[in-house]
Amino acid sequence: MNYSYKGKILISTPDVSGDIFSRSVVLIIDHNENGAFGLILNKNSNKAFNISGKKVAAYEGGPVETEKAFVIVKGEPLNEFSMEISPNYYITEDIQSVTTSIEKKQFDINDFRVFLGYSGWAAQQLESEIHKKFWTVVDVYNLDYTLPNNQNLWKNIMQNLGGEFLIWANAPEDVSLN
Repeated sequence: MNYSYKGKILISTPDVSGDIFSRSVVLIIDHNENGAFGLILNKNSNKAFNISGKKVAAYEGGPVETEKAFVIVKGEPLNEFSMEISPNYYITEDIQSVTTSIEKKQFDINDFRVFLGYSGWAAQQLESEIHKKFWTVVDVYNLDYTLPNNQNLWKNIMQNLGGEFLIWANAPEDVSLN
């Protein structure tokens, strides 16, 4: 493998429609010769977790293992099971550590985001999908992964890319209606 998309953002193109990846913004957390692992950042699941007495929205991380929760935390790693995504952001599956850290006031309840499931690709599958233009790869350095991102995130990134992306950003979700 010559190139890793780890830490990059994938923006689904209009060619991806009718499923969970339609108008998705995906953070690639790991990518190597065995495949890729990421989380959809902008799809609210309409489910919530009760953490330290507060309801916390959960996002759809992807279609794989949707009963499993992943947490992106801003700040310091919670424990030895936390994996760095980028400077100041970590991922963990240990919701109990998140709850304990909030109760101990080690960080704020707004400094994390819960995702159900993940997005996964087999070896060379992601590269093939990018080559087929199902995804646009974007370097985003100032995106806060813990913000309550919604569908507007996809549109905002498309608008910032400009050119043909601006046309896609303003197109209806069902392009046959255009």
